[in-house]
Amino acid sequence: MKALVLCSGGTDSATCLAIAVEKYGAGEVLALAIDYGQKHQKELEYSRKIAEYYHTEFKILDLSVIFAESSCSLLAKNEHAEIPEISYAEQLKETNGKPVSTYVPFRNGLFLSCAASIALSNGCEVIYYGAHSDDAAGNAYPDCSEEFHSAMGKAIYTGTGEQLRIEAPFVKLTKAEVIRKGLALHVPYEYTWSCYAGKDRPCGVCGTCRDRAKAFAENHTIDPWKPEES
Repeated sequence: MKALVLCSGGTDSATCLAIAVEKYGAGEVLALAIDYGQKHQKELEYSRKIAEYYHTEFKILDLSVIFAESSCSLLAKNEHAEIPEISYAEQLKETNGKPVSTYVPFRNGLFLSCAASIALSNGCEVIYYGAHSDDAAGNAYPDCSEEFHSAMGKAIYTGTGEQLRIEAPFVKLTKAEVIRKGLALHVPYEYTWSCYAGKDRPCGVCGTCRDRAKAFAENHTIDPWKPEES
């Protein structure tokens, strides 16, 4: 095994998976999904779908217990906490520069740390994850920033005896640029899930739904996602 891809089931991680498969071949790629107690459990179904499409090995890691004390609105245990139905830019105006309410405490740090152990155990040399600049903008999700990536990259490389590195190929790109790369790679975006609302169909108004729609619109193409019947 050469590469592990953190696979959330969304557009960005699906594009990461496509890049890894193109570079290493499906047989050398492990797709790792994380169950962290999220309301939108559907993303785990879609991470499996995208892994099956690319014929890669697939695993799910349960980290939900780690977030048992978090008040994050994204978590199923906080069922009465509403998912904001406005853009991230509008949300940041209300948080005074602090992370948005759907920020899961140090999520990417935990995911990457756990993935590092699994990657080493499977002989991988690199971990891919789909952080991009739109998520990092304004401190909405600080664990998607270039600074975070650089620090975690150094820690993981040093802490694994220089056996493992991390790649965030989109960390300097916008979501529209990620989609552009994915379209060129023919990523089947109909097998991805982005909505945070935890319903059977995308709500269309949460921050991530809005970002997805905007990214496809900026590429002058129609989002091929097809909702399942509830």
